[in-house]
Amino acid sequence: MSEELPAHLRPEASGSAAAYWDGARRGKLLLPRCTACASTTWPPRKRCPACGSALAWVEASGRGVVHTYTVVRHNADPWLAARLPYVVAMIELDEGPRLMSNVVGCDVDAVRIGMPVAVTFVDVGADVRLPMFEPSGAR
Repeated sequence: MSEELPAHLRPEASGSAAAYWDGARRGKLLLPRCTACASTTWPPRKRCPACGSALAWVEASGRGVVHTYTVVRHNADPWLAARLPYVVAMIELDEGPRLMSNVVGCDVDAVRIGMPVAVTFVDVGADVRLPMFEPSGAR
């Protein structure tokens, strides 16, 4: 994306999600994983929702499938309106958690539930890289 992401659309890169956004800046998809039971979780939290133990950030494979999606064809925000149409999708990662993101790199009408995808990082300026997903034949 050529034009810098406006301040009102930038992610909050602090608190429990700071490690996630730091990883994205470095081109790594990081997820919290339990140090005791090894379950991977999303969104970030202080303790494992399965067993209550501590969490540590680990690099995810970046692979998954489209769980559900919508094609956005209207948006009042000027920055987003300039990018219409675009896909907002819930991506079910191979590690289990689901992330909301965009599917890029294909026609919006080609996106399907169950479609294999892989993470890519889109530089939107202001030291922000957004994890998005593109079609992938690898599973």
